[in-house]
Amino acid sequence: MKMPAMQRKTLPALSVAALIAAAVAGGAAWNLPLAQAQAAAPSPVASAPAASAAPVVSGLPDFTALVDLVGPSVVNIRTTEKVAARGNGGGSALGMDEDMLEFFRRFGLPVPNIPKQPQRPGPGGDGDGESQPSGVGSGFILTGDGYVMTNAHVVEDADEVIVTLTDKREFKAKIVGSDKRTDVAVVKIDAKGLPAVKIGDVSRLKVGEWVMAIGSPFGLENSVTAGIVSAKQRDTGDYLPFIQTDVAINPGNSGGPLLNLRGEVVGINSQIYSRSGGFMGISFAIPIDEAVRVSDQLRSTGKVTRGRIGVQIGSVTKEVAESIGLGKPRGALVSAVEAGSPAAKAGVEAGDVIIKYNGTDIDKVSDLPRLVGNTKPGVKGTVTVFRRGSSKDLSITIAEVEPDEAVAARKKAESSSAATASAKSLGLVVADLTAAQKKELNVKGGVRIVSVADAAARAGLREGDVVLSVANTEVADAKGFEAALSKADKNKPVNMLVRRGEWAQYVLVRPAR
Repeated sequence: MKMPAMQRKTLPALSVAALIAAAVAGGAAWNLPLAQAQAAAPSPVASAPAASAAPVVSGLPDFTALVDLVGPSVVNIRTTEKVAARGNGGGSALGMDEDMLEFFRRFGLPVPNIPKQPQRPGPGGDGDGESQPSGVGSGFILTGDGYVMTNAHVVEDADEVIVTLTDKREFKAKIVGSDKRTDVAVVKIDAKGLPAVKIGDVSRLKVGEWVMAIGSPFGLENSVTAGIVSAKQRDTGDYLPFIQTDVAINPGNSGGPLLNLRGEVVGINSQIYSRSGGFMGISFAIPIDEAVRVSDQLRSTGKVTRGRIGVQIGSVTKEVAESIGLGKPRGALVSAVEAGSPAAKAGVEAGDVIIKYNGTDIDKVSDLPRLVGNTKPGVKGTVTVFRRGSSKDLSITIAEVEPDEAVAARKKAESSSAATASAKSLGLVVADLTAAQKKELNVKGGVRIVSVADAAARAGLREGDVVLSVANTEVADAKGFEAALSKADKNKPVNMLVRRGEWAQYVLVRPAR
């Protein structure tokens, strides 16, 4: 793409003597500050009127005092994990430099398909694991007694965390807790009298304001970069309205502080936007108020609890808002209500638009999960819904979000227990319906499809479908599903009565031959 050509301006002819005289007269301006030099410079257009107001931007900030003030509070974090011992020297198991591997891992990029180096047992001959560097990142001292805040992905899967201070002291840190949903973690080192950071007020942060980052990009400790706030409330996650900046952030900066010119931490550098894998002028920081809220829970209980009300929601388009009399697009459109959930008990219905939560306006759909998530489970609240042209307040008791680990374990158990031989032959994994699901669907039995592949996928079955009968035999649970399937003729298509949403239809699944 060609850059637009610069426009040419015709300057009046000047003699050499005049040019020299002008240079001598203006020489003193080179030693003036930028704003004064600009004021001293003659106007290129003689007829232009004098400016009536001072320039809005008077010069560039000096970050040196800020670095001296906050620098000692920023730490370098190295992690190690145990891997199979190798007898082939250094390098990673993927056959690439550790810094390059870190570059791909930290920013979610696919690691190149490089053949793994052959691994051999260590000197002991038993193949025991040995500690190898697994990552590098940054952090900052939260309290003087050794609590350090960083990103969850910096310490994820680490067997050992090593924190290095600016005075070169090193400490083995204990992971107090981490929260993947917000990418916040807290570690603890055994030290006292440490220089803690000052926490800033994110609500005072303005777009266009200067900010600075300190971290360890590619392991280069205490590196300083600066830029401006490009945007606020940038939606890139369920629970975080990120701060967008143009501060240069690279692998190793993760977990370091984003600072305002008052020396206060306003965010944790966490992500970049990139199409090439390198910095492209867009980086994201976790707002410090959100991070502190998470860290307080991690320090007190080691985990984070969040509230939920049990609804599936979507955005309200301009057309929908106008058609239902809502006016402008706002709120969260309820597409489904979980049976037996707090929302169902409160009277929330599919098609409602939740426009307020505890009196706070829901301007966009992402506002609702953040507000509900920050509410302590068991607390009573109020949701305001817009329904058929009018608003209505509903009292609701907040439930607790199931931890990610519990969800993963439950899904794994469902898959392993229900993946029977006959079902596998069709590419199906099924699970029993819960009592709540049976009540919601108004059925007495059936099985829910957990995963689908091969013949079942070709037949059009989907995850979440409910199978009510197999080969004209009603099924009550996964055991009955397997029994009916085992009796079916393996050489003929198997008919299944499948419920999807409010509709039910027969589907023929043809076994592979």
